Amino acid sequence: MATIRQYFDTDFSHAVRMHVSFESGTLKIESIFLYDFSGYIMFFSCFIPGKKSLDFYLQLIRNLEYGKTEMLFDKKVTLPSAHQFPGVLTVENQPNAFNIKAQFFGDPGWVSMKDITASRRIFIYSESDLSDEEIIALKTTASAAGHELQFRSKKYMKERSKFEVPLAFISHDSRDKDEVARKIAINLQRMLCPVWYDEFSLKVGNNLRETIEKGLKECKKCILVLSPHFFSNSGWTKKEFDSIFTREIIEECGLILPVWFNVTKQEVYEYCPSLLNVKGVNWSLGEEEVSRQLYNEIMPAGNTLDY
Repeated sequence: MATIRQYFDTDFSHAVRMHVSFESGTLKIESIFLYDFSGYIMFFSCFIPGKKSLDFYLQLIRNLEYGKTEMLFDKKVTLPSAHQFPGVLTVENQPNAFNIKAQFFGDPGWVSMKDITASRRIFIYSESDLSDEEIIALKTTASAAGHELQFRSKKYMKERSKFEVPLAFISHDSRDKDEVARKIAINLQRMLCPVWYDEFSLKVGNNLRETIEKGLKECKKCILVLSPHFFSNSGWTKKEFDSIFTREIIEECGLILPVWFNVTKQEVYEYCPSLLNVKGVNWSLGEEEVSRQLYNEIMPAGNTLDY
């Protein structure tokens, strides 16, 4: 399950994100200006860690005044990935002249971030759960201050996660679970890339064959943890491999993402010669780098620029 922090980091992935911060009382609030070039509108989002009372949020809203509250630019801009933005983005970073421009495919004109209308829409991502009555009170105060507020808490996180479909199936031998498979699963989940992994996806009473086959049919990619254990397993891992290999033939597309763990080219060839034609990633690169490369193949991320 993704955390509310992960939703703050990844929601509105089609928009350009300018990272800023401001002070509310003694707390520095991590925030983002989101520029939706397609919708020609800018809105605001902030993240509040830890447990906070309604009074804290009421004061936070009072501290947000249009044209008055000082925002500190954190010298970081996150751009949407190419598959999410139907055009070209340029960043101009000159002394006292920072600007972002967009040009949509087929349109000769350029749109500047300075031309985009600022809305009164505010999103608060909170690790605190407020009651419905408290949220109504907060929204009423926000409305009186000229804000259109949406409060997203752990309740939001739990309800939203129910509808997330796994994007990748992790096929592995159980003896490689602790050292490789679980680490991949946790890292991808942290990056908001839902995966089908037995410890996450199988529940008491599930039909094992039906649940696994459903995961293999629906997932966008299949991560194969290739190891001596995997090659010697003639049970579930062999069935999973045969299933995804057959799906590749039927759909005529690449679905397999191999992770090599203590295996040689010769061992991979002896198991399945075709696997040598599929670029894999070696576990020796480290779990973070392996997870990053897998993530980029499953769900390309936006580009973050530091200034």
